[in-house]
Amino acid sequence: QPYVELGLKDDEYARIKSILGRRPTDTELAMYSVMWSEHCSYKSSKVHLRQFGEKAPQTPSSGTGALLVGMGENAGVVDVGGGLAVTFKVESHNHPSYVEPYQGAATGVGGIVRDILTMGARPIAVMDSLRFGDPTLSDTRRLVGGIVAGVGGYGNCLGLPNIGGEVGFDPSYNGNPLVNALCIGVMPVERIQLARAEGAGNKVVLFGAKTGRDGIGGVSVLASATFDETSAAKRPSVQVGDPFTEKVLIECCLELFDRNLVTGIQDLGGAGLSCATSETASHGGSGMRVELDRVPLREPSMSPLEVITSESQERMLAIVAPADVEEVLAVCQRWGVISTVIGEVIGDDDPRAGRLVVTWHGEVVVDVPPASLADEGPVYERPFERPSDQDSLQAATSASLSRPSSGQELRDTVLRLAAAPNLCSRRWVTEQYDRYVLGGTVLAMPHDAGVLRLGDDQPAGVALALDGNGRFARLDPYAGAQLALAEAYRNVSMSGARPVAVTNCLNFGSPEDPAVMWQFAEATRGLADGCLELGIPVTGGNVSFYNQTGATAINPTPVVGVLGVIDDVTRRVPSGFLHADDVVLLLGEDSDELDGSEWAWVEHGHLGGRPPHVRLAAERALGDVVRAAADHGLLSSAHDLSDGGLSQALVDAALHNGVGVRIALAGDPFSALFSESTARALVTCADAAVDAVTALAADHGVPVARLGRCGGDELVVDGQFTIPLDELRAAFEPTLPTLFG
Repeated sequence: QPYVELGLKDDEYARIKSILGRRPTDTELAMYSVMWSEHCSYKSSKVHLRQFGEKAPQTPSSGTGALLVGMGENAGVVDVGGGLAVTFKVESHNHPSYVEPYQGAATGVGGIVRDILTMGARPIAVMDSLRFGDPTLSDTRRLVGGIVAGVGGYGNCLGLPNIGGEVGFDPSYNGNPLVNALCIGVMPVERIQLARAEGAGNKVVLFGAKTGRDGIGGVSVLASATFDETSAAKRPSVQVGDPFTEKVLIECCLELFDRNLVTGIQDLGGAGLSCATSETASHGGSGMRVELDRVPLREPSMSPLEVITSESQERMLAIVAPADVEEVLAVCQRWGVISTVIGEVIGDDDPRAGRLVVTWHGEVVVDVPPASLADEGPVYERPFERPSDQDSLQAATSASLSRPSSGQELRDTVLRLAAAPNLCSRRWVTEQYDRYVLGGTVLAMPHDAGVLRLGDDQPAGVALALDGNGRFARLDPYAGAQLALAEAYRNVSMSGARPVAVTNCLNFGSPEDPAVMWQFAEATRGLADGCLELGIPVTGGNVSFYNQTGATAINPTPVVGVLGVIDDVTRRVPSGFLHADDVVLLLGEDSDELDGSEWAWVEHGHLGGRPPHVRLAAERALGDVVRAAADHGLLSSAHDLSDGGLSQALVDAALHNGVGVRIALAGDPFSALFSESTARALVTCADAAVDAVTALAADHGVPVARLGRCGGDELVVDGQFTIPLDELRAAFEPTLPTLFG
C-alpha cells in the first residue's frame, strides 16, 4: 500500500479518509505522512511534554525574565531588560547527520538559525551538543570529521560565533550520532513575529532559495523510523545547505521586520511547504489558497508531491498585506533573494473557507482542513515499562571496583582521565569554529558558559550552557534529566549570570519499545519537576526518537540548554585560574559518588549503580553565592565540578592560562579527587576577598573548604603527587588530534 511506504499506519490512513470523506490524493497523502511523522507531530511524546506547561513555575509578568512567547511557536522568547528580548532553542539533526555527516550537521545549524530568525530576532550565536560512538572505530572517524566540519562550515560562513557546547563518546552511539544545534537571537521586544496567516486577501509570499529534490521527506521521515543497512535504499536524501544564501536571507528578513511589512512568517524546515502552509493557516484560524506551480524550482520536472514535501533549505514563507507586496518583492530583489507570490489567505465568505487548497496548473491537488495536518495529528499513549535490566544495572555499583591507593596511582589516574576522549581538550573541535566573529563574545569554550554582550552601547548580556549525560540518564532517567538541568544551570551561574529559561532536546530510542518510553516518560517528568523547583520555565525544544541500531537504543540523552542574564558583562567570571597567589576554595559538599562517573568508565569500562544525588536547592544556593561574589568583584575564577570531579576541574582551570596550583585534601584523596557529587564549584579569589566569599557562602548555607593556592607551573596535591603542567598538557591536548586529525 502507498500509505505504508510513506510510513503511515492502517488506523492513521483510515483516519485521513474519515477527515476528508474520501480517499486522499497522492499529494495529500504525502503531506499527511510528513506532518503526522514523529518528527513533526510529536505523536508519541505530546502526552508527556504537556508537563512542561502544567508544571511551569511562576515567572515575572513583565521585565527581565518575563516569558514573552512560550511553547508552541518556533522558539521561546524571554525579556532580558533594556527593551530587548532574546529567543533561543535547540533542535536535533541526528539521522541526517549519520547519512551525510557534513550536510546533515550544516543544515541542522541552518534550520535552527531560521527558527530564531522567524521569531523576529537577529541570530547572534550558535552552540552544539555532539555525541559519537567508540572513537577508535573508522565509522566514528568519518562521522566526527564530517559533522564537526559541517557545524563549523555553516556557522562560520554565516558569521555566527559558536560559543560552546559539548562533545561526548560512548559505544551506545555507534551508528547513531547525536547532533543537537542551538541558536540564540536578540530583538527589540516589540518586534516579535509569529507564524500566523491572518487577514482575508493577504498574500502568501515564498522567498529564498529555489526548491529542489534534496531533502524530500528528509528529516521528517529519517527522524521518524529506524533505518538499517537493508533499508538504506529507502532513505530520503539529506538537505543541501548554502550558508551564503541564508546570510542574505537573514538580512532580507530583518529589513522586512524593521519595515513592518509582514503580518506572519514561517521558515521552511522539516516537511517544507506542507508544514509552513498548514501551520500558518491553522495557527491563524484561516484558510489558504496556494498555486504550487508558482514555486520557483531548481528542477522543472518535479511533481506537486515533490514540491510540497521538499525540505530544500534557506526558504521562508511570509504573509503580506496586498498593499505591501510590491515593497516586499522590491526588498527581496535588492538583497538578491528570489521571491514569489504563491497564494493568499481566504476568509469565511470564501467557498473554501477554513481549507488549505493547493492547485497545480489549475487542478486542485490538495483540499484539506489545515489543522488536521498541523495540530490534530495522532496522539499516542505508548505503553511504557521499566526495563527488565534496570534493577540489576542499579545494583551493579562501583563499590567493588579497585581504586588507586598510592600517590603514584592517583597521579597516573589524573593523567589518564585528562587524556580520555570525554575529558580531554576540545581545542581540535573548537578551533574549527569561529568563537569571536561579530565582536559580542565575552566568554566561549572552554569556559563553563558562553557569554554574549547584547549591544555595544550597554553592559548587559546573556549566558548560555548546553549539557547532558547519557550514562546518568541510563542509570536513572528521572535523576539523569535533572542532573543535565543542574549542570547547565550551574555552568550559567559560574559565569555570574542568573538562569531564567530552559530549552531541551530529548534524544531517545524507539517509542515503540516500552522500555524506551519508560525512559522518556521518566526523563520528561524529571525535567519538568526540576524546572519547577529551580523556578525556570521550559520555553521549547525538540524530541528525537528512533536513535537506535536494530533493537539496541542509545543511552537516553536529554540535553538541556539554560539561558541566563547578566547585568554587566565586565563582571563575568572566567573558568581558568588567573593569578598566582590567589586562594583556591571549594564551594559545596562532596560525598563518595562514583557510580556512572568518568573514573568508573575510563578505568574500568563500568556503568552501573545510581548517579550522583540531585540537590537542586543546593544548586540554587551555590548559584546565588557565585553571582553575589561576582557582583562584588570578589572572584577571579569559577569552575563547576562535573565530569571527572575535582581532578578534572583542577586540570581544566590550571591549563587554561598555564597557572599552576597546590592543594591539600582532607579525608580520602581518591574520593575527593574523582567523586562527581553535584552543586560544587572551584573558585579563586585574592586573600583580601576570602572572608567576604566565606561570609556569602555561610549566608546561603553553602559549605566552603580552603584547598590551597594558585601559582607555579605544577599541579601539586600535598602528600600525594606532583604533575608539571607541561606533562599534564601533553596528556590533555593530543587525544582528539591523534584520533581524528
